Amino acid sequence: MRILFAARHVAATFSFWPSSCVPRLIELLSVRHYSARRLFDFPRQMEKKMTSLGMKDEFAARVRVASASGSLLKAQAAQAISGIGYDNLRLEIDTLNATCWCFMQPVDKPSYTHELMHDISRMQTAITRTFAELPEPAVAPFSWFVMASAVPGIYNLGGDLGHFAQRIRSGDLDAMRRYGHVAVKAIHRNAVAFDSPIVTMALVQGDALGGGFEHALSFDLIVAERSAKMGLPEILFNMFPGMGAYSFLSRRMDRKSAEALILSGRVHTAEELHEMGVVDVLAEDGQGQQAAVEYISRHNRKHNAHHAVYRARRRVNPVTLDELIDVVDIWAEAALNLTEADLRKMDRLCAAQNRRLAGLQSEVPILVAAE
Repeated sequence: MRILFAARHVAATFSFWPSSCVPRLIELLSVRHYSARRLFDFPRQMEKKMTSLGMKDEFAARVRVASASGSLLKAQAAQAISGIGYDNLRLEIDTLNATCWCFMQPVDKPSYTHELMHDISRMQTAITRTFAELPEPAVAPFSWFVMASAVPGIYNLGGDLGHFAQRIRSGDLDAMRRYGHVAVKAIHRNAVAFDSPIVTMALVQGDALGGGFEHALSFDLIVAERSAKMGLPEILFNMFPGMGAYSFLSRRMDRKSAEALILSGRVHTAEELHEMGVVDVLAEDGQGQQAAVEYISRHNRKHNAHHAVYRARRRVNPVTLDELIDVVDIWAEAALNLTEADLRKMDRLCAAQNRRLAGLQSEVPILVAAE
């Protein structure tokens, strides 16, 4: 990797030299002068050689042009992703620190509405396409992707309960399946890191409930602030979380523990989930974003190893799209078995969420209304 890095730098500068200099440069690059071990020091060595030839200023200029060219390609790639325009997302691509920050900021309530899912799908597609079209890996706009929320105290409250209740009451199985399929396709694109050389993480700084928790589980890493709350309340209205919870939890803990977490309906703190091995990085309250920045800074030089480990994880214990679709079909079928009493509990939970968003609901009792 060190040799490859140096070779890329050499290629970037070498391509700008006038043809009259090529024979001399080839001689300077010959194996007599530059072994594999010394190749990494080529830029410094080349500067010395060019100084002796009276070409120091020209060398520096060529290096600056090559660097500017790489920066321009990164900026263009970043613009191809962020410049599409999203109503429910805010993207901040920091090419200097190789990080894409994506903040969910739904126009409506912070649940997985059709509009939010549509923007997420557009962004994921743009990332995959842009990375596939890069002329070389060195000009990738970022190597780390962080999904967070712009809503204070809330990561995401999960599925659109109002939509579910309407469709269930009308017996619309196809609509439930369509919603589920759109959701799990986006979840799967997260789970495979957009088919790009990226390490992904969810930054949870508030409540991640139901589908919001499932969404966070689909990333390579979960960074969460100590008092952030995550849980799967679906059991409270006689349902189960069908958009990835079982698949992802059973790969982070044993089957018995995963099923206990799903069937309990209990909301856990990030600290508790960290002890269970579900949360990877535990941050102090208010320090979540800084913890993500420090994690990336600490591991950026070994991004290749981290990315390879997560690729290996996906190969050894894959969560396939077929698996996610099969499970969400079970979810849709189970939903149509809910009784009116079950649906009234769903309605009360939806109303409790709405009151909280209006600033009239306290932080903790959001789930109590569904019991």
